[in-house]
Amino acid sequence: MDRLHETWSLGGVEVENRVLLAPLAGIGNWFVRLQAKRYGAGLTVSEMIASQAMIREVRQTLRMASHTPEEFPMAVQLAGCEPDVMGEAARLNEDRGAQIIDINFGCPVKKVVNGHAGSALMRDECHAARILKATVDAVSVPVTLKMRTGWDVATRNGVRVARLAESAGVQALAVHGRTRACRFDGHAEFATVAEIKQSVAIPVIANGDIDSPEKALEVLRATSADAVMVGRAAQGRPWIFREIDARLRGDVTQTEPSLAEQRDMMLAHLRDLHAFYGEGPGVRIARKHVGWYCRDRPQALVFRRAVMQAETAEAQLELVAGYFGDSVRATAA
Repeated sequence: MDRLHETWSLGGVEVENRVLLAPLAGIGNWFVRLQAKRYGAGLTVSEMIASQAMIREVRQTLRMASHTPEEFPMAVQLAGCEPDVMGEAARLNEDRGAQIIDINFGCPVKKVVNGHAGSALMRDECHAARILKATVDAVSVPVTLKMRTGWDVATRNGVRVARLAESAGVQALAVHGRTRACRFDGHAEFATVAEIKQSVAIPVIANGDIDSPEKALEVLRATSADAVMVGRAAQGRPWIFREIDARLRGDVTQTEPSLAEQRDMMLAHLRDLHAFYGEGPGVRIARKHVGWYCRDRPQALVFRRAVMQAETAEAQLELVAGYFGDSVRATAA
């Protein structure tokens, strides 16, 4: 555990800590990643990007893959079922400045699985090997793999897939402690993650249900993994990365930001969304983020309903500022 306070290398890319942002499909846009980076994530990963759409240069897909040096190091995650297309999409992203290419073998969504991509590749090891090799051979930057422990509990083949990935030249594995059949139900199991860590020489990153510094330490001790990856727990709580990193460094004094800091953080996030997407789309996209920031807070349901009805950026920002202003005054009183 002594190594957990040190920087480490992922295929030659230096990562400053052991707490990473997971790819969040439909959520992990540039602003979410940048916030995670500002608040302590050592590495961020883009939301899942369809390789076929990437090579067709679909405008929305290119926007999903956009990034800036401020969030580096970061990885672009690709999903697909055709080796040559995955390779071409990987090359395109390397040309666009991606430092790491991440392959998705983990998405459990039916539309993705029915297209023989995502976690569907956990049950076709021969085809999975072809995709891994084609992607690795196509680029000079490191390639990583995000995977599950297997297709279902009867076929937990995570160790075999991990070895295939290592043989193909993959530089690191992020393993979600569930099978595809589990989706996001129940609790993640980390015994298989520990087995995978013992079976390969490349770094292994543990993922699934990591929602606190205590849970991160528990998982790292149970698996001997090299790092942890946080996904859903970071929604509306980007400071979780610095909380976990502080605990891994032995600092138990790190506390949650004040309400005033959270207000300012949230307002900055919304302004960025409004500016990047335009007022109409930005307001709509911001609604779910507002909900995550304010969950479990007093009068959150009433406040969220008001935000959902706001149709302009100005109205949305005023509601947020007013809600947090009332909370700050109540706390001070």
